[in-house]
Amino acid sequence: MSDALPNTLAEALADLVTAVDTSDDAVLDPDTATKWLESTASCLGGLSAADRRALDRLFRDAALRQPAGPRRDELLKVSERLGLTDDAHAEYCDLVQSRVESFVTLVRGADPAIPVPTCPGWTLADLVEHHGTTHRWIEHLVRTRATERVRSGDVPLGLPDDPAAYPDWLAASAEASLRALRAADPDTALWSHGADPHLRFFPRRLLFEAVVHLADAELALGRAPGRVDPGTAADGIEEFLDNLPYFSWVAEPVAQLGRDGESLRLAASDTGAAWTVTLGGGGFTWRRHADGAATAAVEATAGELLLLLYGRYAAHDPRFTHSGDRAALDAWLRATAL
Repeated sequence: MSDALPNTLAEALADLVTAVDTSDDAVLDPDTATKWLESTASCLGGLSAADRRALDRLFRDAALRQPAGPRRDELLKVSERLGLTDDAHAEYCDLVQSRVESFVTLVRGADPAIPVPTCPGWTLADLVEHHGTTHRWIEHLVRTRATERVRSGDVPLGLPDDPAAYPDWLAASAEASLRALRAADPDTALWSHGADPHLRFFPRRLLFEAVVHLADAELALGRAPGRVDPGTAADGIEEFLDNLPYFSWVAEPVAQLGRDGESLRLAASDTGAAWTVTLGGGGFTWRRHADGAATAAVEATAGELLLLLYGRYAAHDPRFTHSGDRAALDAWLRATAL
């Protein structure tokens, strides 16, 4: 199935919801309008959290294809009207909690000196310390409502002396950050190191920190990374692409690629979704569809593509299917390595 179908269906539904919601009372009885919208919202409420987030993105994309003005403004309200965004903040927090619990269970009792091959020079203790430090840092940002950058090195960590105690310290750190996030308004203005300067940025960022670092720990302990829900993985790919331009250590290598006009396609074999990255202008742009030619393309499941972008899988791994100019993909992956 091409991306054109879900995009068109989402746009049609958004138009219909907007027409019902903005109809004059003389044209459409308000009680009937409410009944129709509630019935639609109830139907969509049965979707998984990842699918609701995906539909929210499709609605927003449909709105943003319209010129600025009242119609676009009304279309941007569709997700809220249908209850798709009400629980997104809480759902991200729940997903983070689940991933961190899996991570802690995995590393508790493991030798802290085990090397982590996907983080060269790090041991398992270093990985756990980094993961916990991120939670301590974000808890501080949220609690203090920081509107300017605070370096993680300036935040008290309370790190135990014994690396064997690090997993429990991580668990406590994540509990503190999630407690702060759950108690806060996601629309609160807050400094962030990415595209969205609001508190809502951080649960989503923490989720993919947790997904990637769980894979790091699994690989360090000789296990294959567990499956990532395709909807969550797709969200992770887009979160990566959204925020990559804000990472200063990536912006310069991307600008120096010298491949303006070339494009890369990431195709998810399990969902049919695809993302096209176009290089140029000292950076890149991306869009969610598979139309047109691309300089290079790579196909795998959405979860495998996510871990490829983060360098947890190598592009030559047989799980990936390639076409086009492989050198273009390799250059992009080197430039965007985190």
